[in-house]
Amino acid sequence: MNSAVLSDHHWNLIDHVLLDLDGTLLDLDFDNHFWQVLVPRAWGSSRGLDALAARALLQPRFDACAGTLPWYSTEYWSRELGLDIPALKRADAHRIRWLPGAREFLAAARARGKRLVLLTNAHPEALAIKHERTGVLGHFDTSFSSHSLGAPKEDARFWQALARAERFVAARSLFVDDSAAVLRAAHAAGIGHLRAIRRPDSVRAAQRHEEFSAVDALVELLGKS
Repeated sequence: MNSAVLSDHHWNLIDHVLLDLDGTLLDLDFDNHFWQVLVPRAWGSSRGLDALAARALLQPRFDACAGTLPWYSTEYWSRELGLDIPALKRADAHRIRWLPGAREFLAAARARGKRLVLLTNAHPEALAIKHERTGVLGHFDTSFSSHSLGAPKEDARFWQALARAERFVAARSLFVDDSAAVLRAAHAAGIGHLRAIRRPDSVRAAQRHEEFSAVDALVELLGKS
């Protein structure tokens, strides 16, 4: 059996199920396509640049913000790029979709009586668009955006703020994410059960995870593929 699978013994040690949004529940293909194709195309078109040239100019700006709160902010990028980022997201919302088996995992965790908490770096505007498309928030007891807690999930301050906002025992909590940097921060915060997602984007190859037990998809934690 895959060592990442949650056995009955594991479930008995877990009270809270903390889940990432993009790349864990929802297909990261939407976000990758948005930032790597749509935004460069829209930004470049007003500057006489094709999408490839625009992306080459934008990528250093994106890299400089990676892992910080501004990187995830629709307001920040609307202002910085002179684009209506939420409007662009809505125009491409048909690409927003669940990853295979994600809802099955949520139903299984709910059936076991676990408290389900969504933890996302998504800006509230982006989260609202994704909820409109998928109804994702309806599957959770509560949700927290890094923008409301004042720091991204990669930052220890996020986990400190979460501990003040949500009563949970870190050692008896499961957290699943596709980002190694975020999982490291969760580990430092004392989260007892950590799992990584190897295939956050359904159209790209699986990514490697050396530090954490990993599965291609959330549903595999149930021993299903």
